[in-house]
Amino acid sequence: MKITLTSVMVDDQEKALRFYTEKLGFEKKVDVPAGGARWLTVAAPGGPEVQLLLEPLGHPAAKVFQKALYDDGVPLTSFESTDIHGEYRQLQERGVVFRGEPKAAGPATIVVFEDTCGNLIQLHQVG
Repeated sequence: MKITLTSVMVDDQEKALRFYTEKLGFEKKVDVPAGGARWLTVAAPGGPEVQLLLEPLGHPAAKVFQKALYDDGVPLTSFESTDIHGEYRQLQERGVVFRGEPKAAGPATIVVFEDTCGNLIQLHQVG
């Protein structure tokens, strides 16, 4: 068994697509109609084939859950970096809003950013 798909809840799929492709540099993989929304995925270029589904906030509980995590400062997920300080500077130059600077957290270095779609995302580097 392996993970090939995971998701983040987003308040606007088109806005999310722009952020994840233009700001983070991910590539659009799948974009097909799915009822009133889209099955819309992105993935890191050149990385292992794990797709991120930009899941619309269709269920009322999802909105409450997303807002509670955001308000409490809890990241929804984490992306790995091999050069967190360089990536931090590059993403800042692209307009990504961070909640501080990279900091040591045990054996890792972490930093949290806003995805413009209601989520906090953690960037981490181990070692």
